[in-house]
Amino acid sequence: MSDQTPSFDLTDDHRELQAWLHQFAADVIRPAASEWDEREDFPWPVVEEAAKAGIYSVDFFATQSFDATGLGLPVAMEELFWGDAGIGLAIVGTALAAAAVSSNGTPEQVGEWVPAMFGEPGDLKLGAFCSSEPDAGSDVGSMRTRARYDEATDEWVLNGTKTWATNGGLADVHVVTAVVDPDLRARGQASFVVPPGTAGLSQGQKFHKHGIRASHTAEVVLDNVRVPGRCLLGGKEKLDARLARAREGAGSRGNASMATFERTRPAVGAQAIGIARAAYEVALDYAKTREQFGRPIIENQAIAFALADMKTSIDASRLLVHRAAWMAANGRKFDAAEGSMSKLFAGETAVKVTTQAMQILGGNGFTREYPVERWSRDAKIYTVFEGTSEIQRLVIARAISGMTIR
Repeated sequence: MSDQTPSFDLTDDHRELQAWLHQFAADVIRPAASEWDEREDFPWPVVEEAAKAGIYSVDFFATQSFDATGLGLPVAMEELFWGDAGIGLAIVGTALAAAAVSSNGTPEQVGEWVPAMFGEPGDLKLGAFCSSEPDAGSDVGSMRTRARYDEATDEWVLNGTKTWATNGGLADVHVVTAVVDPDLRARGQASFVVPPGTAGLSQGQKFHKHGIRASHTAEVVLDNVRVPGRCLLGGKEKLDARLARAREGAGSRGNASMATFERTRPAVGAQAIGIARAAYEVALDYAKTREQFGRPIIENQAIAFALADMKTSIDASRLLVHRAAWMAANGRKFDAAEGSMSKLFAGETAVKVTTQAMQILGGNGFTREYPVERWSRDAKIYTVFEGTSEIQRLVIARAISGMTIR
């Protein structure tokens, strides 16, 4: 654990990263955003450009994820999602699957499977993290996907259906959470890598969404999917020991899905900040130039105060996200669920700020001639995925009370 005093000043490296990604977002992502939102298709050409620039790569995500200050990844997420959330998720969606392997896998598994999720320019690969189910979203204890060990072949057999999977069915490498001991509910789960081309894995329904439409989201169906024993993340010896402790009633550090979400939650908050900041900037510029009754509308207190609240909420969200990211990077415990706080506040800020930006733009804000309409649609998902706002409040309430709140 580090005894370093927290500082949220960006280093020169952070500022260089920020400027580089801002330029990429402005030059490559934003010009393509409206088209891919309309097409509701995976933006392969844009991701290819990201790969050529070094953004869609193992090295890029590893460098930002293991930044000792914790601020590299939030800075990167904010700039990419300032460009566009749908395309941003297409670029970073694989990182969630990579985080699942990094959180739960052995060094050998990380070295084998994480690079296989990215590929290289001209031969891109994708990863997908499959956790949610049709009847078990936030309630991970109700997960029905099962994994059975076949001792004769040293294989795990997976059966079930996953839903809301980013890159699901489209990915080359899928990371799937499944129940190995139903009696233990959430504590009886494990994560598995499903290699490319494995028989029995197929894409189910592709979802047509309200927002983030350039990001591919679909069901993943697992029908007697057999994977080698080495595809159990962490290995069987570690799993058996953990299950034995759980059966004896010993405490558990959580389950495979939650370990992944806890690691990524501040980064998700940073994505929401990028959307909110984009909308605020357009609204501010519009208010300065749009005239009504002979003067810019920003000279009206109603508009000026709305913009002041928008800016305050964005900056407060960023501070919460940076604090949580710094805590995670420095081994500090989230005693008050600071990770959930950051995602909760940033997600709700994105919804409020984009809605207010549409209001400031009036009729123009309701048309597709201005991007705030798209940003408003994109923002809503940040109060839903990786834990709804209600689930974040539940996590925070339990942390600060020490009680079981239902």
